[in-house]
Amino acid sequence: ALGSNPLYCDCSLKWLSEWVKLDYVEPGIARCAEPETMRDKLLLSTPASYFVCRGRVSNDILSKCDACYTFPCHNDAQCHPLPERQYECRCTPGYHGEHCEYMIDACYGNPCRHNSTCSVLEEGRFSCQCIPGYTGARCESNIDDCAENKCQNNGTCIDGVEMYTCACPAGFTGELCESKIPFCTDTFNPCLNGAKCMDHFTHYSCECAPGFRGDNCSENIDDCQNHLCQNGGICVDGINDYVCKCPDDFTGKFCEGAPMVAMMYPQTSPCQHHECKHGVCFQPNPSSADYVCKCAPGYSGKRCEYLTSLSFVHNNSFVEMEPLRTKPEANVTIVFSTTQQNGILMYDGHMEHLAVELFNGRIRVSYDVGNYPVSTMYSFEMVSDGRYHMVELLAINKNFTLRVNRGLARSIINEGSKDFLKLSAPMFLGGLPQEPGQHAFNHWHLRNITSFKGCMKEVWINHKQVDFGNAARQQKVTPGCALLDSEYEGEVDDVMQETPQIFKQVDPCENHKCRRGGKCVPNSNAKDGYTCKCKSGSKGRFCEQGEDITETSDITGLSLPDLSFAAFTCHIELEMVIDW
Repeated sequence: ALGSNPLYCDCSLKWLSEWVKLDYVEPGIARCAEPETMRDKLLLSTPASYFVCRGRVSNDILSKCDACYTFPCHNDAQCHPLPERQYECRCTPGYHGEHCEYMIDACYGNPCRHNSTCSVLEEGRFSCQCIPGYTGARCESNIDDCAENKCQNNGTCIDGVEMYTCACPAGFTGELCESKIPFCTDTFNPCLNGAKCMDHFTHYSCECAPGFRGDNCSENIDDCQNHLCQNGGICVDGINDYVCKCPDDFTGKFCEGAPMVAMMYPQTSPCQHHECKHGVCFQPNPSSADYVCKCAPGYSGKRCEYLTSLSFVHNNSFVEMEPLRTKPEANVTIVFSTTQQNGILMYDGHMEHLAVELFNGRIRVSYDVGNYPVSTMYSFEMVSDGRYHMVELLAINKNFTLRVNRGLARSIINEGSKDFLKLSAPMFLGGLPQEPGQHAFNHWHLRNITSFKGCMKEVWINHKQVDFGNAARQQKVTPGCALLDSEYEGEVDDVMQETPQIFKQVDPCENHKCRRGGKCVPNSNAKDGYTCKCKSGSKGRFCEQGEDITETSDITGLSLPDLSFAAFTCHIELEMVIDW
């Protein structure tokens, strides 16, 4: 109703005052809220001549009509009003945050632990300033508060942040383990899954229900250890029982019923002895002896012999491959789709490593050839929208280049004494087993160890499409992308078959002004796009000051044939030129 609105009664509202007085269309409830001289005056009884404009209306009032009026977005972002006086800032490439106030750099997502502050040192590298109570390269360690603990009865001290807790041994409880536990009472009964608790004063025991075991009856007995499933049937454990999940065409409690292939095709059909590995035989022309294979989801090839698409469906799904070959280069392309914000795409290494993951909806890359500190980069593009995206990864020596959806390629350099990435551990796609996953997480190679959940439509490694059927190990993956393909049919073709684009090199060192043999080093944060690394005896912005030193030419850039996208030995920006 009109009366519930906080009206600003100046000359702009004079028309409303005159209108309500014509036929008394307002019952005398609506009042003015602003300006102060009109506060609490009735719209119906206040003369229209009182509705005048004096001075400028404050931004707080104007922004009620347009939330973008005060330009709340930063760094040339576009502001879009939303209902209920809200707004949305659409950031330009390279920025993020509610108001686009943060730059996407090595500190994106704050890699420092425990609310510590991240500071960018240079392109791809950062340092952490710890809050009180923590220390370490990532502020991951806190001060040991257990040095003078007061835990009793052999309680174990557990360090906290400026505090500690006591983990009590069996039979004791309390903040300092000072009290004896009253076993098998309403306040303490550790037996689980319907077990009966037996009090022995100094200890307790549990009589487990059928199907469970363990001190507290917490472990479900694996009834599949001696299962009777036949013909490749998969045993699914239950409680004191199991069921057999049969492969296609087999039936029965133990999958003992064989398929009746002879009933599917006539005796004269070539499909009676077809060679379709993972598909259905189809005879287009009944009078011909030829047949074709209609492949099951995820399979391709003339005989459906190649497994080229996989869906990762669990938090611990992964595929294990042979180590990534990095000489003379490592080139990986992944076409994928997901709605999850976080998850592992690929990982290979131990200490030196290449790690690629989804982090807050973007691609995060950690690249370390053995030169401390590690180099990190994030994609500008968001890729967790359920559509197909292509990520191209190229590692040449210390240089790493990332490109998403055939867009602008961006590079980082893991500068240092070591020249290239040496890998001997298996490469994993979509996730990691527990032990290497925990190692990668503890050493900051990955920000999370959750498996990728979605579909990998195609994976190419060093210009060769991956056949997942040759993988060393697969865990909790299913062939194909059937669930996604029905919604985004044809979209992957748009990604893969897009007309190749031409990239023009824009090298900030091409016309550099470094003098006296100084070396030009690309630096996107510098005023000129580069900085000069002076030789001994020289100084100044362009090394123009100091003793005379014979100047030498500086050659940058490297022509690399037969690559899916451009990469260079120095860090250069790439400008995309599309020939329509």
